[in-house]
Amino acid sequence: MLENDNPVVAPPGVNPEHPDLPVPPAAPNKKTRQAKRNSPAENIQEMGTPEVPTAKTNVHVMTIIGQIEGHMVLPPQNKTTKYEHIMPQLVAIEQNPEIEGLLLLLNTVGGDVEAGLAIAEMVASMSKPSVSIVLGGGHSIGVPIAVSATHSYIVESASMTIHPIRLTGLVIGAPSSFDYLEKMQERVNKFVVNRSSISEKKWKELLFKTGELSRDIGTSLVGKDAVRSGLIDEVGGVAQALDKLQELINARKETKGLKQ
Repeated sequence: MLENDNPVVAPPGVNPEHPDLPVPPAAPNKKTRQAKRNSPAENIQEMGTPEVPTAKTNVHVMTIIGQIEGHMVLPPQNKTTKYEHIMPQLVAIEQNPEIEGLLLLLNTVGGDVEAGLAIAEMVASMSKPSVSIVLGGGHSIGVPIAVSATHSYIVESASMTIHPIRLTGLVIGAPSSFDYLEKMQERVNKFVVNRSSISEKKWKELLFKTGELSRDIGTSLVGKDAVRSGLIDEVGGVAQALDKLQELINARKETKGLKQ
């Protein structure tokens, strides 16, 4: 009788070649991973829908919502946009050849001035086209982010509150404190004026207007008023923004083709 007529079968969970070592767990099946990722129960729990629509696209959608969080961590009940999450994403978008454009959705009350200005500067310095839409509100430091895109939209019901920079906490009553505030405000003023069609005179007029905002100075612009002032380019929503972004993407491709 040949030796291999009755082969020895190792018990489950035992490595036949090395009995002292456990059998490594099998890699999860691709279909199992896919099924788990698309589980209707998980989608309902996380997203409120049994199926989340996905599509291959050349546009990356980024949301700026709630309060823009800077160097200080805000309370957990606050809805925030963390700048340390946004900045690496912007670098990745710039580097990824499959992403050809950026769509920015804004509904923010403002927040940390330097964090918001940093995000705005990064969007403005990207080589790829970008389009922003103000939905609900684009207040305070959200204004520079809205105008940082190549083209900007606002829906008719959205508003934008423009007011001078405010500080919270300890302020030293010395001339240098006021000089610092003035320089910081000038940084915001210069960025907004350079990135939009609004004049410096009109911007400062809106910034220091009295009597419109209760307990504060400044101006609230709604929909078409933001366009009339030159701050935002057009009134429109998602469809118009995507069409414009695709137009900018095609124009960039043609320009690159001519240069080559």
